[in-house]
Amino acid sequence: MKIKSIRQVKNLKGKRVLVRVDFNVSIGKNMKVGSDEDYRLVRSLPTIKYLIRKGAKVILMAHLGRPDGKEVDKLRLDPVAIRLSQLLGKCVYKSDKIFTNFVNELKNGDVLLLENIRFDAREEKGGKAFARELAKMADIYVNDAFAVSHRAHASVATIQEYLPSYAGLLMEDEIKNLSKAIENPKKPLTVIIGGAKISTKIKVIERFLAVANNVLLGGALANTVLNVMGVSVGKSLVEPKMYPVIKKIKLTDNKLRVPVDGLMAKSFTAKKGRMDALADVKKDELILDIGPDTINLYEKIIKSSKMIVWNGPMGLIETPFFAQGTEALVKLLAQSKAYTVDGGGESVQVIRSLGLEDKFNFISTGGGAMLEFLEGKKLPGLKKIVS
Repeated sequence: MKIKSIRQVKNLKGKRVLVRVDFNVSIGKNMKVGSDEDYRLVRSLPTIKYLIRKGAKVILMAHLGRPDGKEVDKLRLDPVAIRLSQLLGKCVYKSDKIFTNFVNELKNGDVLLLENIRFDAREEKGGKAFARELAKMADIYVNDAFAVSHRAHASVATIQEYLPSYAGLLMEDEIKNLSKAIENPKKPLTVIIGGAKISTKIKVIERFLAVANNVLLGGALANTVLNVMGVSVGKSLVEPKMYPVIKKIKLTDNKLRVPVDGLMAKSFTAKKGRMDALADVKKDELILDIGPDTINLYEKIIKSSKMIVWNGPMGLIETPFFAQGTEALVKLLAQSKAYTVDGGGESVQVIRSLGLEDKFNFISTGGGAMLEFLEGKKLPGLKKIVS
């Protein structure tokens, strides 16, 4: 893939650069963004700092939550601007509106954060008029928000029709690292897929069954596959509508591995469970985590791999008792000598909670975007910056 990087622009001094970032972070009850919630801000710092060094006038666009096209006070970006100022060590100006004439008063190296881009309903509709209005504020557009690049929104995709468009440094890293898994992966390649719904990940599973050496499943999505295989999963979450699709997959393929044991409980809110082989799940039980036999099986495969791509947890990580399988997997990957790539908010959450971010070769900021990219889809947010 050829990437149009912002690095390729020779003279940015004095240019108004409109940057789409992903600052969709959690705001604490004290209306602050804490150091444990600023991960997405930190990941965009290299691009922002690069533009500052080059003397650009930096205008940031971001969304927060789902305001449905209305101004919602608790979803304003003021706390984000404060935290970003702290991280940059310089003042980040904050506009109370999406459109502001203040862009014409910016000095070289200044940073301005516009108000929540989703306060305007035209954003999520991909409105052309809205995109044109945004484009009038700048000379250049930079997409550094890989996590939303699978959305055909105005500030992500449509705006590229009206401004010279480039990838930011984070976007460049995302594309390069994820491309390694599909264009020239190190072998043996192992892909680990977890999470709740197999319907959102079946295309990735199908694609990697054709190119990977191993595809390991976990989380609730594995229940549907197990059920098609004839294994009773009690009252665990399954997707019956996916049965016909899964039946087309060669389930006896040695590449495909499913959990062999698990932690069962009678409700999602249970504080304890029962460990057993998945062949012995009771009718009134839910499978909420993988067990030690599964972890041992996956460990052998992980140790023999040279590249590992992981997306999605192995259990109900919202409850610490059912996060043990995912935590064990994180520790195995952290110790692995393979090239490790992870993505998806929940799995990243566990990695960060264990303080093991630096043990992974690359952690993607994308969940859905990562999956669609790995499926081979052309993401709307990359249409003018990748060829």
